[in-house]
Amino acid sequence: MNDITRREFIKWSAMAAVATMAGCSAPQQAAPAPQATARPTVEAAKEWHKSVCRFCGTGCGVQLGIADGKLVALRGDPDHPTTKGLVCAKALFLPKIVYSPDRLTKPQIRKAGKLVDATWDEAMNLVADKFADAIKTAGPDSVAYYGSGQALAEESYLANRLFKGGIGTNNLDGNPRLCMASAVGGYTTTYGKDEPMGSYDDIDHARTFFLIGSNTAEAHPVLFDRILDRKSKNANVQIILVDPRKTPVRRVTDIYLDPIPGFDLDIFHAMAQVIIAEKLHAPDFITKHLVFRKVVDNQNVDVTFDEYVKFLEAFTPEKAAEKCGVPATKIRQAARMFAQGPTMSLWCMGLNQRTVGVWANNLIHNLHLITGQFGKPGATPFSLTGQPNACGGVRDTGALAHLLPYGRVIANADHRAQMEKLWGAPAGKIKAQDGLNTIDMFKALGEDKLKAMIIITTNPGQSLPNANKYRDAMGKERANKPFIVSVDAYPTRTTELADVVLPAAMWSEKEGVFGMSERRYQLMPKLISAPGEARSDFDILLDFAARLEERGVVAKGYIAGKFKTTADVWEEMKEASRNTAYDFTGMSRERMKKERGIRWPVLDETHPGTNRRFVKGDDPLLDKGPFADANLKPGDIKIYTGANNKAIVWLRPSKDPAEPADKDFPFVLSTGRVLEHWHTATMTMKAPELRRAQPEAYCEVHPLDAEKLGIKTGDMVKLTSRRGDVTVRARVVDTPRPGMVFVPMHWYEDNALINKVTIDAYDPASRQPEFKVCAVKVEKGKA
Repeated sequence: MNDITRREFIKWSAMAAVATMAGCSAPQQAAPAPQATARPTVEAAKEWHKSVCRFCGTGCGVQLGIADGKLVALRGDPDHPTTKGLVCAKALFLPKIVYSPDRLTKPQIRKAGKLVDATWDEAMNLVADKFADAIKTAGPDSVAYYGSGQALAEESYLANRLFKGGIGTNNLDGNPRLCMASAVGGYTTTYGKDEPMGSYDDIDHARTFFLIGSNTAEAHPVLFDRILDRKSKNANVQIILVDPRKTPVRRVTDIYLDPIPGFDLDIFHAMAQVIIAEKLHAPDFITKHLVFRKVVDNQNVDVTFDEYVKFLEAFTPEKAAEKCGVPATKIRQAARMFAQGPTMSLWCMGLNQRTVGVWANNLIHNLHLITGQFGKPGATPFSLTGQPNACGGVRDTGALAHLLPYGRVIANADHRAQMEKLWGAPAGKIKAQDGLNTIDMFKALGEDKLKAMIIITTNPGQSLPNANKYRDAMGKERANKPFIVSVDAYPTRTTELADVVLPAAMWSEKEGVFGMSERRYQLMPKLISAPGEARSDFDILLDFAARLEERGVVAKGYIAGKFKTTADVWEEMKEASRNTAYDFTGMSRERMKKERGIRWPVLDETHPGTNRRFVKGDDPLLDKGPFADANLKPGDIKIYTGANNKAIVWLRPSKDPAEPADKDFPFVLSTGRVLEHWHTATMTMKAPELRRAQPEAYCEVHPLDAEKLGIKTGDMVKLTSRRGDVTVRARVVDTPRPGMVFVPMHWYEDNALINKVTIDAYDPASRQPEFKVCAVKVEKGKA
């Protein structure tokens, strides 16, 4: 694999997955780089244990091979009910990644501008002193927590409990704000509560797949394999793709719509217009299950179906084509294919990372609702997730600035009172105002309004948009510079800015729950020891809470002495879910140790888990508890989380992106992923095989644009926005549409850190930034 091409790597990845499924070792590669240990092999394992993958939200079941207390191999788990033994290439190298020689093993404190080793007591006393001083002198809202969809569910829940109910600040947010907040907003504004109602099983029943802003082939390759398997076995299965970039998904697509980046809302409205005009909608479903709504002067106003039809007259395919750049004939074809069904929509960052992300999500739900493509096998709107625990660990536990656990929200007084009672916090301790969302949190940091922040299992020094601004906020020396704590397993572009760095235990070195995209909660066992003095985020939070209690800024006994293990916290989490739409009180720790994940809601130990929500006979909440309805027949639908048990079809206006191309910055930049790397590449770059397969950042330029600019493949190109610039190597390909350039998000070198260029404008509803669209100029750069 020394001179591997990307095409060969994809082929190798597929071979590895097939070999793993068969219980064989993956194909062997060339000798590893000198700084890394030799790649572990399946044959070296003396015992195998079930677990879950560390990477994306697919939640692939894995088996981990252990020998002499060391992790020596990983293979797909053939008994896993949803991923059935498949894993991607990234997962195969996790055993090597865990043992990377640059793992953080000792606490560090910044002294005289340099990070130096310290004892845990020295580091934790400093952290507790800084936070306590800030809280006493400037109030609880002077401190903040920034978390991650990669922390364990129990860790995020504990942090939420500590900050909101203990310290008394709602300044707790996390990186799912950057990737999934608009999906949350779409589900909650449409159905009343978050999370998909369907499951991966719907893939095996769908006739039409509607993929929007999702490079499923590279970002979720195991799910893409399942889609391809469905298509290969059924000649009637068709795929519609909406994406301004010809990702590998394009190769298997039946209808491809490539809108001008940021101008796809008109497509979805136009599809709805065609569906109704051609009487492809579902009148009975509409009458029984839907209401129609628009916003007038910041007030929600219900309207009639006829008013919705009138609204859509402004979005005929011909009118939409003028704005989005997609031919009207293709829009009509897509609408008809969607309405045939059963249709499963799948989307990801291309829809979410937008200043109209919630509206875009709403419009996908609209299509499902007006056609009745809902609550039936293969008919469901399904948001894909980028992190292993953004769903179960952050969205569900309420670990965002506006949320409380399991469907509760800060703005609701009853919800606050419920959590205060469960947590043993004084009445009124949880503030009635939302905390700072991610972007506003880091803005406040730069304005010195925040005095102390703890960052756990994430890398905002690289992952935030408009990165130069927020790197300065974290690291620029000044008189009142805030105090930054970074908890991580590896050195990152964030740890380099921190005042204290705490070494964290990683995946397989601690026990806890990951919640994947299809509502399946899976227990990850602790199988190996963390290196050096590294501790789990959970143990660090327990220690932190105890020291804050000692300093009088958190009530004595609020956390200290109450919890010792993640299993202890899990019991309280189950209780918090009781009688909510998320109820998982039937997931005992012992049951989770035995089973390969369980999909909520699940009310008792005998229930197998829920395949489809809101469907009588599938969803146990329609049989028992506050949402039960004895009048329903098996297969009947009741959207019990919606207002008056109905979903909302929203009349959303067309709206342009925050920063379209103009004469000064004539190109649109979009960012995304590649198969071989993940997020900020903190982990995947530790495997030499993955680094060699995709060694450097690049910029895709369309041939028509490259000819005008005099750029050839291999040339260095400089991309400049109103915020910053990068210089990377060009790839002249017809993958992006003309006028668009694409750079992957993973590289951390100064010349390639693409988030120096991206924009921090965000959706006013979800507060999720618009990573996918910003204006840049492109020119030849210097090597």
